[in-house]
Amino acid sequence: MDIFLVIIGFILLVVGGEFLVRSSVALSLKFNISKMIIGLTVVSFATSAPELLVSLQAALSDLSDISLGNVIGSNIANIGLVLGLTAIISSMDIDKDFLKFNWPVMMILSGLLYLFLYTGGEITRIEGIALLIVITIFILVLIRKAMKGEVEVADEVDESLTQTTGIKIILWLLIGGVGLYFGSEFLVLGAVGIAESLEVSERVISVTMIAIGTSIPELAASVIAALKKENGISLGNLIGSNIFNIASVIGITALIQPIFLQSKEVLTNDMLWMIGFSFVLLPLVFLPKKNTISRYKGLFLFLAYAVFLFLTFSE
Repeated sequence: MDIFLVIIGFILLVVGGEFLVRSSVALSLKFNISKMIIGLTVVSFATSAPELLVSLQAALSDLSDISLGNVIGSNIANIGLVLGLTAIISSMDIDKDFLKFNWPVMMILSGLLYLFLYTGGEITRIEGIALLIVITIFILVLIRKAMKGEVEVADEVDESLTQTTGIKIILWLLIGGVGLYFGSEFLVLGAVGIAESLEVSERVISVTMIAIGTSIPELAASVIAALKKENGISLGNLIGSNIFNIASVIGITALIQPIFLQSKEVLTNDMLWMIGFSFVLLPLVFLPKKNTISRYKGLFLFLAYAVFLFLTFSE
């Protein structure tokens, strides 16, 4: 029954997230907001909605391990699983802004998250606001760079949505909201039940199973694009996703409900793995072939992720 709840939860989150993205983009186009702004803000926030709802639902249920594990595990999976597997199939070129902008911001936010938890044992509302300020500055800088033509904006905005009627937008918003709400509810309930039946902590389930589940849509799209030799995802997109996970998901959740550190393993294990996966991208950039995540680098990341899963379940 718990596995069934988790599966239904994942399905509802995917469906709800998709409808939320479509309705948000359609509504933005109605207000004549530029595709560039929509791509950098509306799409980015809407695609983070499933993770946000799961973290918020867990925090409100006093399951902070799931709130943190969901984000930390997702960031680890983005690099180890999604980037690793995609690069094994097809080498990935590194964005020119990687060293100067995206990677430093990701490392700063990872460090801030660790510092907040280490010093106070919680993410307070004030710290949540601090994270939201960082993501706001990040977005404003991105918009400025995009306007100057210094960064490419992912072509994720479907112009046909301009023709969407107001009634359809409202319907999509309702479907998206209901899907995300019940999806997060079922997923958290199922995760707690599985943790109890396997006699492992909610933290272990959230940082592994839930994280993989929320990464599956992105993984599937990336693998299919790589097999077709299409540029379906970039390193910049993945790092941007990690930045949004920490700053917007944790930031908004903490603003509504402070997130408490329940298990010391979050600091002594999970956070260190997340920072390690983030940091290791730097030396990989300079190894031959330079400025490319080649197949052997992808294999290294994937094997490292497998080790992470094994050690986490072996605790």
